[in-house]
Formats: sequence, structure tokens, C-alpha cells
Amino acid sequence: MSPAVLWVLCAAVLGAVLGALGVYAVAFSMRKKSEAERVQEREDLKGQFALVSQETLSKATGQLLELATERLNADRAKASAELDERRQAVESAVGQLSERLKSAEELVRSLEKDREKKFGSLEEQLKRALASTDQLREATEGLHSMLSNSRTRGQWGERMADDILRAAGLQEHIQYERNRVQDSAARRPDFTFLLPDGRKLHMDVKFPLDNYVRMADAEGPERERFKTEFVRDAKARVKELSSRDYVNPEEGTLDYVLGFIPNEQVYGFLHESAPGLLDDALSKKVVLCSPSTLYAVLAVVRQAHDNFRFTRATREVIGLVAAFKQNFEKFQERFGKLGEQLGRTQSAYDEISGASFKRLEQSVGKIERFGQEEAALSNTLPPPALPPADLGKEN
Repeated sequence: MSPAVLWVLCAAVLGAVLGALGVYAVAFSMRKKSEAERVQEREDLKGQFALVSQETLSKATGQLLELATERLNADRAKASAELDERRQAVESAVGQLSERLKSAEELVRSLEKDREKKFGSLEEQLKRALASTDQLREATEGLHSMLSNSRTRGQWGERMADDILRAAGLQEHIQYERNRVQDSAARRPDFTFLLPDGRKLHMDVKFPLDNYVRMADAEGPERERFKTEFVRDAKARVKELSSRDYVNPEEGTLDYVLGFIPNEQVYGFLHESAPGLLDDALSKKVVLCSPSTLYAVLAVVRQAHDNFRFTRATREVIGLVAAFKQNFEKFQERFGKLGEQLGRTQSAYDEISGASFKRLEQSVGKIERFGQEEAALSNTLPPPALPPADLGKEN
């Protein structure tokens, strides 16, 4: 409610209160008059009060209507302005919402297209994955059948070892030999690595995997039984390799033999199930290798071979330097002797060119002076007389 309306209401209430006070004052003064006068005056007062109240109410009502009309017009104008602002805000919001809906619709369309594209790509990938799974299953079945055959298993181990040797940069008939018969033993190792100074290192690639394949297919107690038998077969294989002639000083072999396990999973299983097997094999001079560890061992072997060649070349260079030093010392000694001889020769030459030449010059001077004196004497004497025989010949 506005302040103007409150003011009008307060004025009306104040007028009513004043009218009531006036009525009360008149009534109080009329107590002393007669009943008839009081009745007459009462009636007059009622009329006057009604007239005053009516005028006051009429004025208050008019003022209230004017204020209400002004307030209504102001509120109507304000409401119209607010309505226009809200309408504009709503229109702006609706426009923004429409633009956002369009953007969302475009985004949904692009997402739909991208989903269709990705779904097609995913479907293609699933097809390739299924094809790869089928190929893997076929390869696994082939590997299973191959591992169950001891002969095929040996060929597979040789092929894998040969691939690793080629990857390590080793060349057959240069750094290693395959199935080479030993000179002093009947055994034929699968691989023989040729080391410097005629040393050799043998490797056997056959490893018992029958019980491991059975263990992979079994469950429950059967699996534990095949596991125990597989570990037992591995220990027996280590013992067999240690008892062969692969470590033979007459052949120039190293003190160890390599036992190749052609599967990382099998090698890891032995590490986990029989951790003492590797130490036991080392105590028997057998080094068990997986494809990854064999690569490391061969790298070390090749590095050792290169280091040996470098060391040998270094020794040759050192020998040449020592021989050159010895020859240089001999040359220096002989050159010193030659210098001493040249010194003595120079001394003799100086002596000859000094005192001897002076003595010879003195002798030559005396001879020349004697010849000059003889020539002068011969010029002063008469010529000698000819003998008679000579005179006769002249006549």
C-alpha cells in the first residue's frame, strides 16, 4: 500500500474520531437540559454529525479515488514498461535458446555421424580382432601340436636360436657352427660358438616340454602332478648336459655349456616354480638361457670377441713400437760411433792440414829456393867443351 493511500485513511479515521469527540462533548453538555431539549438537540446533533461525517467521508473517498486512480495509472504504466522489458527479455532468451537448440541439433548430427563412423571403424576392428584371434588360435593349436612332438620341438628350438643369432649379428661358419662334430668326442652339439684363441662354447637347444604341455591342459591335482614331473624333467636335462662332453679342455671349450629354453613363459615358470634350479645348473656348469637372455649372452660373447681382437691388435702395435725402439737405440748407438769416427777423422784432417801442410810447404819452399839458386848459378858459368867424338861428327 502506497503512502498516499495511508495518508487518506488516516485523515478519514481522524475525522471520525473528531466527530465522535464532538458528539460526546455535546451529549455531556445536554445532561443539564431538559429531556425534550436534549432530544431535540440530539436529533440536531445527529443530523449535523451525519452531514459532517458524510462530507468528510465524501472528501476522503474522493481523495482516495484520485490517489487510487493515480496509483493505478502509475502501476499500469510501470507494469506495461516491465511487461515490455520482460517480453523483450523473453524474446531475447527465446532467440538465444533457439540458437542453442540449433547448435545442439548440429552437434547431435555431427555426433551421430561420428558415432556411425566410429561404429563402422569399431566393427571393422572387431572383425580384424576376430580374424587375429582365429589366426592366434590356429597358431596356438599348431604350437601345441609342435610342442607335443619331440623332433618338431627340437627343430623349432634350432630355428628360434638361429633367428636370435642372426639378430645378434653372428654369422654361421664365422662366429658359430651348427651340428658340428667334435674332434675328440662323439657328441654333436646343436650350436658351437667360435671364440678367439681357438676357444669354443657349446649350446644345446633341446628341452623337455611334454609335461609342461600336459600341465597347461590339465586342471586340479593333475596339473600339480604334471608340474612336478616337468620340474623333474628340467633337473634331469641339466644333469644330462653336465654329463656330456660339451665341457672338454682338449677341445678348447669354456668351462660352461649353454642350455637353451626356447620359450620365455617356460623360462619364467621355472624361475617361479623352481628358483633353485638355475643355481643348481650353474653349479653343474650349465647356463640356462631364454630367447632374451641368450641374446644378452651372445652380445657379451661378441663383445668379448671384438675386445680380444682389439687387445691383440694393441699388443701387435705395442710389439712394433718396442721393436722400433730397439732399432732406434741401435741406430742411435751406431750413429754415435760414426760421429766419434768422424770426430777422429776431423782431428786427423786438422792435423794434416795444419802442421803437416806447413812442414811440406817449408820443404817445398826450400826445394824451390834451391832450384832457383841452381838456375842462377848455371846462368853465370860458360858452357862446357864438347868431347872430340862430338867434334868429329860435326865435321
